[in-house]
Amino acid sequence: MSWESKQVLITGGAGFIGSHLTERLLKENCKVVIIDDLSTSSRQNLSGIINHPALTFIEAKVSECSNLAGIVAESDFIYHLAAAVGVELVVNEPIRTLETNLRETEVILATAVKSKTPLLITSTSEVYGKSQKEAFTETDDLIIGPPYLGRWRYACSKLMDEFLGLAYCEQEHLPVIIARLFNTVGPRQTGRYGMVLPRFIAAALDGKPLEVYGDGAQTRCFCYVADTVEALLRLGQCPEAIGQIFNIGANQECSITFLAQKVIALLSSQSKIIRVPYDKAYAPGFEDMMRRKPFIEKLSRTIQFTPQTALDEIIQITARHLQTNR
Repeated sequence: MSWESKQVLITGGAGFIGSHLTERLLKENCKVVIIDDLSTSSRQNLSGIINHPALTFIEAKVSECSNLAGIVAESDFIYHLAAAVGVELVVNEPIRTLETNLRETEVILATAVKSKTPLLITSTSEVYGKSQKEAFTETDDLIIGPPYLGRWRYACSKLMDEFLGLAYCEQEHLPVIIARLFNTVGPRQTGRYGMVLPRFIAAALDGKPLEVYGDGAQTRCFCYVADTVEALLRLGQCPEAIGQIFNIGANQECSITFLAQKVIALLSSQSKIIRVPYDKAYAPGFEDMMRRKPFIEKLSRTIQFTPQTALDEIIQITARHLQTNR
């Protein structure tokens, strides 16, 4: 289907990914309604489009939006991005993390089922937990750590979102799609809650040390936000995606130490790299995933798209945006 003349509801639409998704849908001549309580997002992310005639912004939690049922019924599709995000937030505010991720998803699903409005739930690579596999597929078993280690709260809350969404799809025939995002990065992402790339770039631009947590050997694959948005849009238009789970991410793997070195080199910074133990960066007993690489063959096969933006370009674009908007 075409997005033109459609209405799309985006929960968390003032966030990093949500604001980029909103911009893209408006360019597709789509009407967009955003519900966002601005708890971990910013109105500034929408500064270039906030007065767009096809955009409606509602500052509220999904669960506290007075006209939620009417908005959902009038919408042709829902992107559910509202969530508590970032490792620091997860560790430091556990109740907020769990309640936000569980309650808001429960409410949007229960509302959408009344009008059978299709929706996509953004999940996370965190759900793969402590698995030592070289790369993750959507059918893998999930190995989550114990509940007394706060590191795994976010993973469990998002995994419950997946279970609930697919249960609604199976039992109530609500069209639901699950997208597991792997380290999406780019302009507007903040390092406030521990996101590594904007944190590194900001430090390098200021000539401050880049703090690498742990030994720096842990690897990640960084996907440019425009590539993530393209995948989300194509999934939303794909009937074959309903009831399915998809990894969305790049497959260029690098260590966190290598990322820090690359940021310093590309920005011609004089910054140094220092290592910070996990128990000082977060909390005693903190566990991290040493690898987080997605298999994306299912995504590519289903929507004929593979993320293409190289890491060097991502760093340079993100740095330019940060310099311009400081």
